[in-house]
Amino acid sequence: MSAHLLRLSLHSTWQPFRHIERHYTVSSNVHRGTKFETRALSLLEQQFSMSLKRVGGRGDGGVDMFGWWWVPKLTKDQRTRIRVIAQCKAEKRKIGPKYVRELEGVLHRYHSSNSNQINGVGGSEISDDSVQLTVSHHIPSVGVFISESAFTKATILHAQSSSVPLLLLHLPSEEDATLSSSNANGLGAAIWNSALAKDQGPLGGHMEIRWERSLEGPNRPGLWWKNERLSSSVPEGDYRIT
Repeated sequence: MSAHLLRLSLHSTWQPFRHIERHYTVSSNVHRGTKFETRALSLLEQQFSMSLKRVGGRGDGGVDMFGWWWVPKLTKDQRTRIRVIAQCKAEKRKIGPKYVRELEGVLHRYHSSNSNQINGVGGSEISDDSVQLTVSHHIPSVGVFISESAFTKATILHAQSSSVPLLLLHLPSEEDATLSSSNANGLGAAIWNSALAKDQGPLGGHMEIRWERSLEGPNRPGLWWKNERLSSSVPEGDYRIT
């Protein structure tokens, strides 16, 4: 067999294996993303009183999760709700400003009409893994971005200067958390902007994030309301998400 024919034979033989490798990489990334979103859902409910639902998929309109953030109203035990539209990214590279700009665009589209269907078009039928979000202008909203990797300085500066209420959360991978001797289920960072936290924002200037130090466990960001530590409080029933 000539060298030219040998090269052709080897090329043809390896084509199926290359296809298998690409398929495995895509499947692995999907599994990693789904696992990260599941971790994020659990943490947001346990530490931030957010009741969210996964909606990511084809035609998701840039939304991975949606639901409610249950925050104090008159007392810390009396809760009101803020609409949450969230994106998740399980990437190894640091998150750049373009991702925050995309989330801002999602929030702007959400508020662009009285009835905005994020998954689907017009009055088309909604599948099980989609959701129709009906805008209620008297209910405030916030964009939440949860990342497995850290945010660049430019991303943080962009978010802090944005007129859109934003909350950025860094949730390190379980492997990275183990290597750094931190809590595998804990946050690495929590950053919000003035549009969310100040007096005219959805939080009304009463809540703050404090970095809590503990002798028994790892340090982590915590939510405080009028100088009182907030525990998680999510109502029961279907209305907790829809």
